[in-house]
Parts: sequence; C-alpha cells; structure tokens
Amino acid sequence: MNRFAYLTTGLAIKTLSSLSKINIRTHGKKKIPSGSVIFVINHFTRIETFILPYNLSKITNIPVWSLADPNLFNGPLAGLLERVGAVSTKNPNRDHLIVRTLLTGEASWVIFPEGLMVKNKKIVERGRFMLSYAGGKRPPHTGAAALALRTEFYRQRIGAMSQKFPDEAKRLLELFGIDSVESVTGKDTYIVPVNVTYYPLRAKENILSNAAANFLDNIPDRVIEEIMAEGTMLLSGVDIDVRFGDPIKISDYMKHSTIKRDIFHERRINFNDPLPSRRLIRRRALKIMKRYMSAIYSMTTVNHDHLFASVLKHTLFKKIDPYDLKARVYLAATGNIKNIGVDIHHSLEEDQLHLLSDDKYNRFQEFVDLALEKNIIQQKGKFLVKNRSVFSSAFDFHSVRVENPISVMANELEPLALLKRRVRNIAWLPRFLIRHQIVSGLIKKDLLDFEIDYDSFFIHGESKNRETGRPFLIKGKSKKIGVVLIHGYLAAPEEVKELATYLGKRGIWVYVPRLKGHGTSPEDLATRTFADWTESVDLGYAIMRNICKKVVVGGFSMGAGLALEFAARAQDIEGVFAISPPLKLQDFSSRLVPAIGAWNRLMGMTQLDGAKKEFVENIPENPHINYSRNPIAGIRELERLMKAVEPGLQSIKKPALIIQAQGDPVVNPKGSKRVFELLGSKEKKYKIFKQNRHCIISGEGSQKLHQTVADFVEQL
Repeated sequence: MNRFAYLTTGLAIKTLSSLSKINIRTHGKKKIPSGSVIFVINHFTRIETFILPYNLSKITNIPVWSLADPNLFNGPLAGLLERVGAVSTKNPNRDHLIVRTLLTGEASWVIFPEGLMVKNKKIVERGRFMLSYAGGKRPPHTGAAALALRTEFYRQRIGAMSQKFPDEAKRLLELFGIDSVESVTGKDTYIVPVNVTYYPLRAKENILSNAAANFLDNIPDRVIEEIMAEGTMLLSGVDIDVRFGDPIKISDYMKHSTIKRDIFHERRINFNDPLPSRRLIRRRALKIMKRYMSAIYSMTTVNHDHLFASVLKHTLFKKIDPYDLKARVYLAATGNIKNIGVDIHHSLEEDQLHLLSDDKYNRFQEFVDLALEKNIIQQKGKFLVKNRSVFSSAFDFHSVRVENPISVMANELEPLALLKRRVRNIAWLPRFLIRHQIVSGLIKKDLLDFEIDYDSFFIHGESKNRETGRPFLIKGKSKKIGVVLIHGYLAAPEEVKELATYLGKRGIWVYVPRLKGHGTSPEDLATRTFADWTESVDLGYAIMRNICKKVVVGGFSMGAGLALEFAARAQDIEGVFAISPPLKLQDFSSRLVPAIGAWNRLMGMTQLDGAKKEFVENIPENPHINYSRNPIAGIRELERLMKAVEPGLQSIKKPALIIQAQGDPVVNPKGSKRVFELLGSKEKKYKIFKQNRHCIISGEGSQKLHQTVADFVEQL
C-alpha cells in the first residue's frame, strides 16, 4: 500500500464528508482494543467502503484497509479504492496481505461478513442468519473469522518457533516480510463487531443520478439504483449510527490440544499448507461467525421508521386509522425498549408526545408520504388502506431500496427478537386496549410529575393546598367529544374547575392538565419555559384524544393563548375556544421586565447577585389559587408565548370562540379582538361579557360564560 496516497485520499474523503449532509455518530469507541483488529461490519451501501475505513483510522490512529467487490475495480472507482486501502476479494494475495499486516499491526481491516450489500436487509430466516439475495440464499461468510484464526495461529507459531526452532521462526518472518519476532508477539488478534444504521432511509432521483443518466451511456439499472439510494443520503442528509460491540479475542479459540499440536510442530508449515487441525479451525470459525453476526445485528439503532414499518407490517387491519398507527408506535417507542437491550436513535430518547399531538418533527408524515409514494398504502378518506401483498411479494434484490423501502425497514428489525415480538403484540392489540394503556400511562405520568414538583418546590406558608395544583379528569356521558381545558398564568387547575364541572354535568369529558411550574411555588415557575407549558397541553390533548373521538381545546388567559398555539400546529382538533387570550397585557409588571432584566445583568457583572430582582409582587384575584410573587423569568416566557401565537392564528381553520370581559384589568380587549380578526376560521364567534374583572370563568356572573362554552362544544 502507498501510505502517502492513503493519507492524501483520506483528506479527500474528509472533504467529501464535510460537503455532504451525512451525520456520523459513533458509540462504544472505548471497546476497540489495542492490537490487531478486524472490524466486521454489516454492508448496506457503498458508503461503508469509502467513509468508514477513514473514520475508523481517525479513531484508532492506525490505517484501516478493507475488502471490496471485485467489480468495483473494473470501473472509474478503481484508483480511488486502491488509494484508500481497498483490496479486491478476488486478489490472489488477499489473505497473505491481511495476515501479514495484522501480524505486524501495520493496518486494521474492515471485512463485510455478508460478502455483498444486503439491500433488502433480509438477514434472518427461521431464526438463522441467512442471506436472501439476487443469486439465491446462503449463510454469511466465515472468512473474517478464518483470517483472524490464521493470524493468531502464525502469531503463536512464530513465538513458539523462536524458542524451539529459530530457523523455522526466521523462515516464517521472511515469508511474511516481517523484521523481528518482537514486532509480532506481545499482541493479540481481535474481531470487533460493528453495526451501521442509516436514518432516514430514502431513495429518489437526485442530481447525481440525473447526471449519470444524462451523461453516461448504458448504465445498468443496478448502478442507477445505487446512485439514487446513496446519492440521496449524501445530498439530503442521513444520520449514520456506528456502534462497536465487545471485541472477540481470537486466542480464546486457539485453546485446544489439536490446534496447539500444529502450532508447536517442528515441521515446515507454509501459508496455504493444509493442517491436521483445519476441520476444528473451520468449526471454530463458524462459531465465531455466529457470534459476531449476532453481535452486529443486535446493535441495530432502532428509529421511528423501523417502528412504523413493523407495526404496519404486522397490523391485522387492512383499513388503518392514521391516529391509531401513531398511537401504537407511541406505545412501542415509550415501552422502555432500552431495558431489553435495544439501542435507539437519539430521536427516540426524547419525549414522544409529538406522535400523539402535532407530529412536529414530521416523523409520521414523512413515513406516510413515503409509503403512499411507493404504493405500500393508499389514502381513502381519513383512512389508510394497507397493500398487504408488498410485505410478502418478492422484489428485485437490486431495486428493493427504491421500490419497497418500507419492507427493508421492517426487515432490519427482525434480528431483534424481543423487540419484534413486542411490536407485533402491540400491532395485534385491540384499539380500545391501545387507548386505555396510553390514557392510564399519561394520567399517571401527569400526576406523578406534579407530586414530584410539589414536594421539590413546596414553600411552607406560600404553596397552596396540594389539591389546588393537581391535574384532574371529569368523566362525561358520551365519548363523542371531549375538552382539554387549560388554566392561566400564576394559577393552577383549580382555577378552571367550575367550568370543567359544568361541562361534565352537560355530559362532556374534560381533562385539566397542570402547566409545568404551576400549582407548586413561584421558584418552580421561574425555572420553566413556555415550551414546558406547550408540552403540558400536548399531554392533555393526548389523553383526551385517546378517550374521545373528537377533541376541543380551550383555556383561560394564558391558557387561552396556549389553546390557540396548539390549534395552530395540530390540525386534528375539532375546535378551539379562548377566554381572555393575552395578545396584549394591561399588567404593569410586563413593562418592567426589560428594565429589571438590565438591572439584573448589571448586578451580575458587578457580582452583586444578592441585589438581583428575580420576582415582582402579584396581587391575585384568587389568592387561594394564584401565586403572590411573579417571577421575572416567567413574564418573559409569557411574552414569548404571545409572540409565538400571533403568526399562527391565520393557520387555524377550525371553528373558534373568543370570549372577553369588557373591563378586564389584565388583558386588553383590543388584543382579544385582534386575535378574533386574525383567525383563519370560517366559523368563528366573538363574545363580550360586561364584567370588570379578569377571572370571569368562576364566581358571580360566570354561569352564562359556562353555558356559552358548553353550547359551542356541543354544536361541534
């Protein structure tokens, strides 16, 4: 190998990686041992051949070379492959070169045990590793294990011969072009299993495939498919999770009297001479292969596409409610899958409420768009109709990534037997059990979060009664429609209890979530952002959406603003009502925030932290519910919420009701009127109540408001 060419080409690959939108995440680098290493890696794209050796070399500070498909050396990539240290699998000197460089530690190697790109990711059949490819079926190769065993055999033999038969040791050193015994002994040979998982997996026409089709003649369809699949990854962006498994120490497999007899035998043994222990070594190679294949595929980085594809594959329903599909994937994603030894994509580490609310990361919509494009499903009204044949039909091996990527995703999950079983069970559960599990789990979570926060931030003499801040559910008579009712700033669920109780008496289900930071103490609120509040609303919606067919979201004061914010991003609601929505504030404390913020920064610069003003006094209308201190940080977050609400009002198309008190001392009626005017809803109503207080949802004169809200909900 030309080391200068190798390093120079490495710089070119580094440049290519930086220009592409590939995002490589490595996990378990500390597992890589010092010594002679063969990395055995699952093979899905050409990307592994070019980029992984370079990245592995960066990690280990040792050149990493690889075996590659001989067909690649007949085309324009031949020169590049040779410079990055790739060797054709048909090279007659292949084994000798690998063993020699492993003996000396001159290079580590990448070997793909499947022996080809497994484009369909179909690797398991009846519990055994079996490749289904264009040429038929076969088990994975044992070549990597055999080469590691041969390396360790000659390492131990050179060491043994140097003591007993120096001439034979010298001959072996000359055979491998090695300078000294010391450069060989004192090392160990290892196989390190590596899994590479791509997300998202999309294949479509791109500038590379179009250029190839326009400027090159007679390009095989197979090559066009590869450019479409891998070009999309390079250009559109893909996360590549690279996971290292526990190293397999090869010397552990040499501990047998038959093998030891060959190692210490004084006769001359050349590189390709048959050994009496060869059958035993082959059995050991098969055992090692099964071990590293299990390790490789147990480290698949599970992502949303895997879960959606597997639930879709196993569901017994041909006609699928999109929300039901999301709900099942939510259960699969939140079922402590890490506890069964499964590695997950970083997006599954986050809260998964978005699957049940607004799909803000487009995990579901992007999957559905792909499935519709590939005719895996069809849209019929509000339902998705599954094309069952695509999960059982045989697709062309070389086009499957383009034609049927959903099956590819589902196949990738098959080696994870425990997760596959869990996902299949979730896919088979009746709908009512899915909804029951979600509702009970989320209510339990909401209550537990409150109890933890209340105990953590409780201030004697200031925190209100525990019941004041506890979220609650009111059961209705019919599950046709339900309401998520959101309380206001500095308040707690108790604030809207009168309205919730009235709606319940009218037969309407109501869930009142607790906005994070509320119902405990001002110190808790000072740590929260308005994103925490929107998450509380999402949770409330997810609960009600899994109880009732239709959901209306509404709230009071800041809760009204949060209801409008939710309605702007979640199109699945039936309607929205906003009581005193705060687009403008009369409250003087909001105008103090910039001045107090500047004062606090000045005090921080002069290290006079004790002089900072973190709270302003609040004189509440309902002192048994509201905080008497208002955190400056909370007012800032309230302003951020109001700024976020206005741009989204035009996108709200569902029926809407806006209610305002004429003499509200906190919320400017001009603000609520502007909310009404900006709404994109065709069906909308603006109602003014002649009252001179802010908290018009309870107490004297609130009955008409309760009736107005209930009538609005029932009309929907």
